[in-house]
Amino acid sequence: MSLDPNLPPSEIENLLAEDRTFPPDPDFTAQANATVDLYAQAEADPEAFWAALARERIDWAEDFHTTLEWDLPFARWFIGGKLNIAYNCVDRHVERGLGDKVAYHWIGEPGDTRRITFADLQREVSRAANALIELGITTGDRVAIYMPMIPELPIAMLACARIGAPHTVVFGGFSAEALSDRINDAEAKLVITADGGWRRGKPAALKPAVDDALAMTTSVTHTLVVRRVGDAVDGGTAMVEGRDVWWHDIVDRQDDRHDPVPLDSEHMLYLLYTSGTTAKPKGIMHTTAGYLLGTSFTHEQIFDIKPDDVYWCAADVGWVTGHSYIVYGPLANATTSILYEGTPDTPDWSRWWQIIEDYKVSILYCAPTAIRAHMKQGPQYAQAHDLSTLRVLGSVGEPINPEAWLWYHEHIGGGRAPIVDTWWQTETGMIMITPLPGVTTTKPGSATFPFPGVGADVVDGEGNPVPLGSGGYLVLTRPWPAMLRGIYGDPERYRQTYWSRFPGMYFAGDGARRDADGYLWLLGRVDDVMNVSGHRISTIEVESALVDHKAVAEAAVVGKTDPITGQAIFAFVIPKVGVEANDALAAELRNHVAKAIGPIAKPKFLMFTPDLPKTRSGKIMRRLLRDIGEGRQLGDTTTLADGGVVEAIRASSGSAEE
Repeated sequence: MSLDPNLPPSEIENLLAEDRTFPPDPDFTAQANATVDLYAQAEADPEAFWAALARERIDWAEDFHTTLEWDLPFARWFIGGKLNIAYNCVDRHVERGLGDKVAYHWIGEPGDTRRITFADLQREVSRAANALIELGITTGDRVAIYMPMIPELPIAMLACARIGAPHTVVFGGFSAEALSDRINDAEAKLVITADGGWRRGKPAALKPAVDDALAMTTSVTHTLVVRRVGDAVDGGTAMVEGRDVWWHDIVDRQDDRHDPVPLDSEHMLYLLYTSGTTAKPKGIMHTTAGYLLGTSFTHEQIFDIKPDDVYWCAADVGWVTGHSYIVYGPLANATTSILYEGTPDTPDWSRWWQIIEDYKVSILYCAPTAIRAHMKQGPQYAQAHDLSTLRVLGSVGEPINPEAWLWYHEHIGGGRAPIVDTWWQTETGMIMITPLPGVTTTKPGSATFPFPGVGADVVDGEGNPVPLGSGGYLVLTRPWPAMLRGIYGDPERYRQTYWSRFPGMYFAGDGARRDADGYLWLLGRVDDVMNVSGHRISTIEVESALVDHKAVAEAAVVGKTDPITGQAIFAFVIPKVGVEANDALAAELRNHVAKAIGPIAKPKFLMFTPDLPKTRSGKIMRRLLRDIGEGRQLGDTTTLADGGVVEAIRASSGSAEE
């Protein structure tokens, strides 16, 4: 998106103060992968820094001759190089004696499990690649993947990468119409799916949505279907003769050897679609070598990955977090990962903590929304399990409020595990702003500093850097290896969306402030900034102040049109279990915000609600809350995890107005 040109150039206000600090533990620092001199090395010559890492970390079929070609806004990295990302993620580890090391511990929601070694993965990916070839897929063909969190999902992605067929993974919660839009834009030739998956104890069919989507497409020749839920789906799974093929019928009989195809460093690895300001989704293009380098190096440094770690990124592979930090980054580093199909509350809220205890998980990476959901239930579920193996915690997907950060630190990390609060996007491909464990003194709620080699700044409406202690717009000031290479089929939209607001700088719509010490605090989307009597106030700051109150489990804040102040602050609040929601508490919460931030940030409207509208990735859909606050007809709700939430909010007792 590009900023509304009518927005005032004034800074986003820097209102909420957080002065608690957590210096690194000296014992952790002594063994940490990251060192403080990494920043200076990267800044001295960023291109040379990335080039040296590319030669050190990637197994090349042919070496590159040019590190970077930058024709703003189009980048090409490691020109002339040839490689295969599946080889780098799987085969080279087997060749070096790591074939028996576990790549994935997979846990199905009903309790079924699989243990997949790197040698297993090599065989399964090779079989799948041979099956794709039998189905007529060749290098350059696009493949759509619409699957639950089962092992065949990363296997399918790697099989596509092995033959050079760019994949587009469509999150399994999307509608048939959303799926068809993505298939049509990518002109996908094959869809890989499953009959369904398990969610909250019930089978959720996927194949019917694929059938409906294919009725709106013309490019697909075959559908490859994994049998996951079987007869649990009412009426079974309809298969179209000549188009639909069961995975077990074609993949299982293939040769388990396949030679990976050497591909150009800029060969498209995948498309991943994000919603835009128009109805047409944006196909974000990521290529091969730079993406592999960015994801593997950030994964190793930010999570302090050691050979014996058991790492769990609790995202869905349908989002970029899963692409970068469940599949490509961890596998490139020969990391043992957890792959979990279900939700945190099935069969109850102890499921995550039981998995951590059973598998001795040492690194956990999840969304602040999930942390707050556990906060709402109370710490007793985590306290009933041995979480002592956890040594690094991470958060991703949205800014984490200080109260959730502190709860995570105390109740999950035992007060000892450093927290890496990461900022990045589908478009960036890799983590861009983050602490380095063992190096960075952290502040609850701050993503701290740019990753070594990353150029970032906070600017005002004219593109000038703001002084310390001020807020503004977060921009990236130079190219980076894992960056998007454009919007598929629409280079002008790419230029206008990301590079037109601040010439020469990448801007994707996030506000930030930089405190007196230079720490970066992400404020969320600038379209989630409220303009109250001329003051530009970030929703995340008001939400953080609300959640800081002992009675509040979660909160979301939006701006509501006000004839006097322009916008008034409307807060939706979920009380903690056992807390009585009443007018007295509403008044107390308003005053709490006024004390924490200032009277200008005091919510005018406050509604107690049983839940908030969220996507299946855990992001709060503030757009729908704005619709509720303004009394408008609801916009698109297809990505909601629970479609009944909005009506439950509307059925609440109504908002309390000050």
